[in-house]
Amino acid sequence: MNYTRTSGRNKDFIENCKLLDMDLDRRVGRKIQRDKYSKYNQLDEIQEAIVVYDGDKPIGGGAIRKYNDTDVELKRIFVHTEYQGRGVGTKLISMLVEWAKEIGYNRVILETGELLAESCAVYQKLGFTVIPNYGPYVNMPESLCMEKVLL
Repeated sequence: MNYTRTSGRNKDFIENCKLLDMDLDRRVGRKIQRDKYSKYNQLDEIQEAIVVYDGDKPIGGGAIRKYNDTDVELKRIFVHTEYQGRGVGTKLISMLVEWAKEIGYNRVILETGELLAESCAVYQKLGFTVIPNYGPYVNMPESLCMEKVLL
């Protein structure tokens, strides 16, 4: 596997985000109204993204996006179904956390949902802890927010 640093404008990253949205629609779309999240998942402000390749084939990706001067938000994490359970997502998230440290951020925050149990387990395994919902997610009870302090 090759983990390649890029930006939110990378065509393979953009395609991976489309696959993520389709997967989320399939998994949780009947239980929650997902369209209210779309304005928080725009790619134009993403400067730091990673695309995972198996040979020439893009099989996953994710990003960090500046939230404020001290915090960065983990965004758009997805590994293609046939590659899940192999540690690809864990390594991807770990690399994004390391990148956030390199840039000088103090904390990585994220929004997910309890319905995404596998994702929550990976985040907890990597040291993320549940925090009160922040920013746009404050009034979204189906959201679950987490943090990892980098200091």
